[in-house]
Amino acid sequence: MLKYLHIENIAVIEKADIELNSGLNVMTGETGAGKSIVIDAINAVLGERTSRELIRGGCEKAQVTALFGDLNDTALEVLSKNGFSVDEDGNLLIKRSLNLSGNNSVRINGVPATVGILKEIGAVLVNIHGQHDNQFLLDPAKHCGYIDRVAENDLILKEYYDEFKNLNSIRRQLSQLETDSDEKQHRIELLTYQIDEIEKAGIRVGEYAELKQQLLIAENYEKMLSSLNSAYLALSGDDENDGACSLVNKAQKNLQSLNDDSFSSTAINLEEISVGLEEVVGNIRDFLKNSEYSNLDANEIRERLDFLYRLMLKYGDSEEKLLEFFDNAKAELENITFSDKRIAELSVMLDDSTERLVAHAEKLTASRKEAAVNFEKQVSEALRFLDMPNVRFVVDFKSGRYTKNGCDDIQFLISANAGEEPKPLIKIASGGELSRVMLAIKSVLADKDEVATLIFDEIDTGISGRAAAKVGAKLRKVSKNRQVLCVTHLAQIAACADTHLLIEKHINDNRTFTDVSSLSDEQIIGEIARIMSGGELTDNLYGSAKELLDRSKK
Repeated sequence: MLKYLHIENIAVIEKADIELNSGLNVMTGETGAGKSIVIDAINAVLGERTSRELIRGGCEKAQVTALFGDLNDTALEVLSKNGFSVDEDGNLLIKRSLNLSGNNSVRINGVPATVGILKEIGAVLVNIHGQHDNQFLLDPAKHCGYIDRVAENDLILKEYYDEFKNLNSIRRQLSQLETDSDEKQHRIELLTYQIDEIEKAGIRVGEYAELKQQLLIAENYEKMLSSLNSAYLALSGDDENDGACSLVNKAQKNLQSLNDDSFSSTAINLEEISVGLEEVVGNIRDFLKNSEYSNLDANEIRERLDFLYRLMLKYGDSEEKLLEFFDNAKAELENITFSDKRIAELSVMLDDSTERLVAHAEKLTASRKEAAVNFEKQVSEALRFLDMPNVRFVVDFKSGRYTKNGCDDIQFLISANAGEEPKPLIKIASGGELSRVMLAIKSVLADKDEVATLIFDEIDTGISGRAAAKVGAKLRKVSKNRQVLCVTHLAQIAACADTHLLIEKHINDNRTFTDVSSLSDEQIIGEIARIMSGGELTDNLYGSAKELLDRSKK
């Protein structure tokens, strides 16, 4: 239950502290006083989407803090799933801060949380009914959901939906296999060619990078080889010309043959040069004879690189993608080749799945129809209590196509007057009737809904007089088992409250301020009298308000 609400800088509310109790809590006030702002603040602290416009003008930030207590098992389970727990007193404190800068924050019992987590937790704490819910009621597509909640069909729906997904998966596989025969043959020929081309290529991961490196070496080796051959020829000579080694050796021998001491050192130098040249020649000879790069052929490497490049343009920009394409093509070819057998298998699977789906759908329909009988009775009784004595409320079933929710087209029909056939809500229900239908449905669903706090915003639209009194009585009855917060403009509903909150607006220094206060017994009589009159209070009005209040309490 929502125990306490602190609102700061939300729209026209500068600061408000609202204490709520169990039972029926009613909010009243002049039109435009800010009652809807309180609901907006509660929506914000429950994780609903907000905008910067919610922040009070002239302020940089706003915040809403809510204290919840007496949480039920469902709420505790959702908290635990998201890593949170109540405090030592069993309370849960939620704070949501909004900033113009967009730097918003959420804290749950002081621990940071995301808005997504807050919304999931908020959904099991409070259920807010506003005008948009009436629009949902006018949409037949939403009616099936109401019946499923009454029937508690979660498990049956899951079984049906799992089979629904399985059947659609089988259908997609069959559709892929059942192609035109000419198209199939063309595809087989193309896949066969592609597989053969890639298979003959002998693709190896990393080869393209290795070949590019080898090409650099091979191209450099060709230049080096040319230079080394020229050097070797210059040093060793050929059949027609002596090389440097031979010429230096001859020069050394000629000087040595002089037996002249003045040239002996020169002869020795030439001998050393000759030995060095022979060593250089040997090194060059050994490299040319034994080089590991001697077998690299730059032209062959270029041809292989060009071939791989063209394959990559066709099938993928790397060896990995080429091989992935190859594997996929083989798998597809195998599927097509054996498609007749696979089609037969899938056809049997489709028949079996269809049979199971129909069985689940029939089970779902039976459960809904059984629940609808009691739902019709309970809603009709609630509507008769809400001053619609001749009402007929009908849950209409028609068989439709199979969707993710089954094969039932469900629509609520109503006849508000004796002798009239029930018709869709959208065609005959007035605003007041629609509000009462929604309240009747909410009251019936209350036992199925574990949310501890129900909030009704403008539930009194289009009703007055005795009907309003009945709505107040129904709200009070619902509040016996859970906390109810109601925004109203009607004295008959306000008189049924256990706690009465007054929303007042005033202007100070050209700024609008809204205050929220809890009324005493005497103040409640005065506020009810104001609602009844809309103007100056008189003793008679005051007496009528007290009488209405006393009668409502009984």
